[in-house]
Order: sequence, then structure tokens, then C-alpha cells
Amino acid sequence: MSMMSQTTFHNPVMLKESIEGLNMKADGTYVDVTYGGGGHSREILKYLKLGKLYAFDQDPDSEKVKQDSDNLIFINQNFRYILNYLKMYKAIPVDGLIADLGISSHQIDQENRGFAFRKDGPLDMRMNQHGDLSAEKVINGYDENQLINIFRQYGELKNAKNVARKIIQSREEKKITSTSQLVKCLEKLVPSRFRNKFLAQVFQAIRIEVNGELEALKELLLQCKEIIKEEGRIAFITYHSLEDRLVKNFIKSGNLNGEIMKDFYGNVIKPFEAINRKPIIPGDVELNMNNRARSAKLRVAKRVQEIEQ
Repeated sequence: MSMMSQTTFHNPVMLKESIEGLNMKADGTYVDVTYGGGGHSREILKYLKLGKLYAFDQDPDSEKVKQDSDNLIFINQNFRYILNYLKMYKAIPVDGLIADLGISSHQIDQENRGFAFRKDGPLDMRMNQHGDLSAEKVINGYDENQLINIFRQYGELKNAKNVARKIIQSREEKKITSTSQLVKCLEKLVPSRFRNKFLAQVFQAIRIEVNGELEALKELLLQCKEIIKEEGRIAFITYHSLEDRLVKNFIKSGNLNGEIMKDFYGNVIKPFEAINRKPIIPGDVELNMNNRARSAKLRVAKRVQEIEQ
């Protein structure tokens, strides 16, 4: 174990519920596409005897806390490349896939990563620290329309235009290079009682843009159709409506816009079937112990045989 212990990462959200959702088999093949501190993976490995777990994470810090297990194969890559890597390992089809989306407490707590508006640090926000696009490049390089679009689309901010204009006005006076500069620039745009929610939305929007999070999620969901075997399971934990909507639509229809497709006989054509009609949310005990869980939703689905056309 490295000096960076697993306790520096977040407690896994809805651990019991998500692992139960996977319907574990001792000889099965599973994928954890967001290894993080290994919380969900540790639990999966407890069930595996002859089975294998393929764990993806683009953050090099995750590899430092990788578990020593013959059943674990760690892949230091973005999960958008899942199909190619699982093909390379001859691991398809798999029995289950889990995705705990969003950002880990470890990443938030590291001031030099620039994810948190409550901590002063460089405007970075790259989950893959080898990536070219940083928060600083977005804030200082995007034009007004580009900024309006990301704050409106990814932050769901009603005052996106004001936010973009304030950033441009501030950066003309001095380049914005730190989280505290950005916070100081924007905090007067809303009443103090809305400050934290507003800043969280601003930082979320920038982070999603920097890391291409929604595009990666879309690619992952669509690849699930080729990866998961019949009766296999997927479990997705989301933290905001943009992610949850994509997962919900995909489970409902097999596509990203939720459009129901039917065959000649009127039968619905879709690759997955929801296990729970409504998303599972954390209980009071977990919410009291883990602040990160407050906005989490878990959706579980099983692969069904598509109707022959």
C-alpha cells in the first residue's frame, strides 16, 4: 500500500445497494469503470473466486491504491475506451458493470487539483492530469458564447450570460489563474444564501467541459449494448440531473434521447430492462455519514434479449 491510503478517497456511495444490484457470481466477469479509491471494487472482489474484475480510472492516483489481487486487472484509461480494452483482454461479454460517476472526495480535497470552490488552488480540474484542456484555459480562452453555453448547458444556470460577461470583464483586467480569483469574481452575482449552490454549479459546468464528462458517459452507455451478456447487470450512480437523464433514457429505450422504438408487431425494442422503477437513493444513516451521497441516484438494469427483427 502506498503512502496515499484508500481512506483518503471517498466512502463508496450506496455500496450495499449497488453490489446487490450486480447480482454477483463467483466466476463472473465484472467492470468497475470508476475505480477511484477502490471501494466498490474491494466489495466485488470479496465475491469473486475464479472471476475477474476489470477496473478503469484515468486518474494516476487511483493506480497508487490499487489492490493486490489476482482477480483484478487495472486499466489506467478513461472508460470511454472500454470496448477496445475489454476486447484486447478477451473479456467480452461481462456479467456486470458499475459506474460511480462524478468526482471523488480525494480529488476535491487536493487543493492543487482545483476542483473545489472552498479551497484555493490552481484552476486545473483535469481528472486525467495529462489532458490538454484545463479550467484555466476554459476561463481565460473561451469566448462569451462558449462560456454562456457551458454554464447554461452543464451548470443549468439561469444567469449564464451574466456569469460569462463577469469572467470576461475580470480576465481583461488580470488573467484568472486560481479558484479563489474565480470565486471572488463571481460571488457577488447572487445573494449570499444562494452562494454555495451557485458556485457549485459554476464549478460543475467547468469540470464537465474540461473532462468531456457527458460525452464520455454517452459513449460508455452505448457500448454497454456490446459489453454486457444476456441477464447481465449495469449499475450507475449519478450526482446531477444531466447524468441521471442520460442513464434513465438509455435504460428506458436503448438510446440517449429516450425515444421508444418498436418492431413491426408493436413490441418495444430495447437492450436493457430497469430492475427498479424509480432510482434508489441513500438512506438517512448514509446521508449522515457521507455528505457526498446527498445528491446520488442509483439505477440498475439487466440485459435482455432484443426481439428478432
